[in-house]
Formats: sequence, C-alpha cells, structure tokens
Amino acid sequence: MNHIPKIAVVGPESTGKSTMSDYLAAHYQTIAVPEYAREYCAKLTEPCTWQDEINMFYGQLALEEELLPQANKILICDTTFITVKIWSDEMFGKAPQEVLDELPKHPYDLYLLLNIDLPWQDDPLRNFPTMREHFMDVWHKELDSLNANYVLISGTGDDRYESAIRAIDEFHI
Repeated sequence: MNHIPKIAVVGPESTGKSTMSDYLAAHYQTIAVPEYAREYCAKLTEPCTWQDEINMFYGQLALEEELLPQANKILICDTTFITVKIWSDEMFGKAPQEVLDELPKHPYDLYLLLNIDLPWQDDPLRNFPTMREHFMDVWHKELDSLNANYVLISGTGDDRYESAIRAIDEFHI
C-alpha cells in the first residue's frame, strides 16, 4: 500500500478540532479519525488516572490503525496522542514513558495547529477555559520539539476552513 499522508488537527481545548476534522474529511472525501479520549473520558465516573492516560494513548493508536485502510489519499486525525503527553504533564507532572518513547515513532505528515481565536464553548469534558494561551504555547513547544511540519490555522468561519484546505493543498501537491 502506498503511503497515506496523515494530517493531524491539533490545538488547545475549544478550538474547533472535531468540527474542522469532519469538514476536511468531507472536503477530501476521506475519513476522519475521531478523538479517542473524548469518548473514553465521557464514560469515566471518576477523575482521569495515570492508567486512563495510558489507555487513551493505546486507544488512539489502535483507532488510527483501524481506520487507515479506509482513507482516500489522506487521513485526517482529530488530535493525536501528543494530547496524552500534554495532559499528563499538566495533571501528573510527567507523561507515561511509553508515550514519550512512541512520540517520535508516530509522526504525522502535517499538523494543523488551530489557534485560540474562536470563543470558548463550554463542554463537560473541557477543563481549562482560562489556560488556552498556556496550552497554545505548550502545543508550539511540543510540535517544535518533534521537528513537526505544522501550520497555524486562524480565523473564523469559512476563512478558517479555507486556510486549512490551503495548508493541506500546498503540502499535499
């Protein structure tokens, strides 16, 4: 099988990652890998534990592997397991070693880092409405440390979508 480029849609909470991923998948007539952690956390009855973070890491990897064969030329990923590292660092002071070991082994071809210029939308699974700038800085640092190919996507409405499409088209062609 030919290499299927993986496009990761990432960023702090409430930046429109899921909406953008669905939009891009429809635009490119391909599949979007949903954020495994969202469904996982929705089922939790207690605060997230260290083991939950590890479970979400393995779950995200498995979901991407499962859906990759359904991709049409590119695979859109609604976040990545870098999120597990970022949340673990914030909540527990460090990330699971298996996550750190695997990060460089699972690169994405292009990351779309969604800016925090959209208004905050409350959601029971969102925790840090006042820390979006902090997490934006963290995302830049994490992507830089991986030497990742990424583009900052800003704007609202159609402008935001068009910026993402332009970034993918410029990368992909």
